[in-house]
Amino acid sequence: MDKLSVIIRNRNEADYIGFTLQSICDFIPKSEVVVVDNNSNDESLNIVNLFSDRIETKIINIDNYSPGRAINLGVNNCTNEYILVLSAHCQITLLDMNLVFDYLKKYKVVFGQQTPIYRGKKISKRYIWSHFGEEEVVNMYSTIENRFFLHNAFAFYTMSTLIETPMPEKYSGKEDRYWAKDIVEGGGNYIYSPYIKVNHFYTKNGATWKGLG
Repeated sequence: MDKLSVIIRNRNEADYIGFTLQSICDFIPKSEVVVVDNNSNDESLNIVNLFSDRIETKIINIDNYSPGRAINLGVNNCTNEYILVLSAHCQITLLDMNLVFDYLKKYKVVFGQQTPIYRGKKISKRYIWSHFGEEEVVNMYSTIENRFFLHNAFAFYTMSTLIETPMPEKYSGKEDRYWAKDIVEGGGNYIYSPYIKVNHFYTKNGATWKGLG
């Protein structure tokens, strides 16, 4: 199987990054993991180092942080053609890499289904979570946000794609939506797949948890 690089953006994710890394060990153990750290001051980097005997880990520091800049920096430090952008508070629960490779022969990116976990409880998929349904969708358009919808908490790319079309760096959030718009307007396509899955854990500062808590 082709090797994979995983980019994880981290800032004080000690509560969940261990679950993230363990799920990488369980589903894609030969991965290279590139952690792009935004000045964490908790135990998250110590937790990353705990996994260095199981998976290849690399920690890259970033000061002038934006979500897109962090991904682009991660890409510059990856050594494999296939790249997973994975949230530091997501846990892989279902993954078939052969399916992912097949998707990437046709699409610029495939992003997977997310199950929201609020304080240990699976919650109803409302607000943006309603996008993560049970059907494949090409070039998903969000009527909630009135724009193309892509989510970088669990998204697979090729390095070639991310070098040709880097993530926009000027935005403080939703870099994935702006990137998707550029891809579609340039004649490309991307796909949402319900057949690859993660649990997405609640974080108090997460924009996707609007209206909860």
